[in-house]
Amino acid sequence: MKMIIVKDLKRYYGTGETAVKALRGVSFEIKKGEFVAIMGASGSGKTTLLRILALLDDATDGEYTIRGLQVSSLPEAERSYYRLTQVGYVFQDYALINEMSAAENVYVLSMMEGKSRKESYKTALEALDKVGLKGKHNRVPDELSGGEKQRVAIARAIAKKPDILFADEPCANLDTSNSKQVLDVFKELNEKYGQTIVMVTHEPWHTEYVDRVITLEDGNLVSDEKKQKG
Repeated sequence: MKMIIVKDLKRYYGTGETAVKALRGVSFEIKKGEFVAIMGASGSGKTTLLRILALLDDATDGEYTIRGLQVSSLPEAERSYYRLTQVGYVFQDYALINEMSAAENVYVLSMMEGKSRKESYKTALEALDKVGLKGKHNRVPDELSGGEKQRVAIARAIAKKPDILFADEPCANLDTSNSKQVLDVFKELNEKYGQTIVMVTHEPWHTEYVDRVITLEDGNLVSDEKKQKG
């Protein structure tokens, strides 16, 4: 099953001759259950691409579908609802609320969807267990390591059982040991639960965990390589 279909996607900032062409017409497909890395030098367009696919930004031209739904043409209210309920996004800086416990950071989105506190709390504990944080649900971010904070962020993203999990440089602020812990979580989510994952990264060794590497250069897709996961 094709999870994502991208056709001639473009993103320009500004107009005329001075316009910055972040994406110049990118096309590709991602199957359900694939773990894909998007790579490229700084300014290549990889984060711009990820933010458009995650419905956090708009494309200038082109179209993209998720599970057969052409999300690029949805009205803003429907895009916001789809983003809230069907898409998981992991930021490189964790984006946790310091005054909240790990469980509260995870279930806050469920409560925004209108679920009860009891149901949201149960879902949060299940998600924290999946990322290896069982028993640490009452700890606040200051009581967690960098790797644990990122795992809380992953738990928050997967608690709603999203179609796709997007991750923007999820290991950018972590040392090698914590990075491996986070990538091991992604690998288990992908292999054990069939989670489709699209991850932006600049570290070549991170590609040991993925199925494919899509490489961008100056807003163009220059290679699409299948990998053998280690």
